[in-house]
Amino acid sequence: MSSAAMNVNAQLEHLQSKHVGTGHADTNKFEWAVNQHRDTYASLIGHNTLLAYSAVAENESIGRKKFELMEKMLQPW
Repeated sequence: MSSAAMNVNAQLEHLQSKHVGTGHADTNKFEWAVNQHRDTYASLIGHNTLLAYSAVAENESIGRKKFELMEKMLQPW
């Protein structure tokens, strides 16, 4: 392996150890999908306009929708 390729691999390993959602070599489809869903839920909760849009679309209160999304983050399936 060239030094550039080894450097890229070292950087990737560092990134994967630092951030949980980036996965690693042993990440399977299920774990990857769970991380994607949790990221989506966190984004919806963090952006008030998206949360309000989702609440209106489902005829729920914003607080109830936020609670449901937080529950889904804990138990995605």
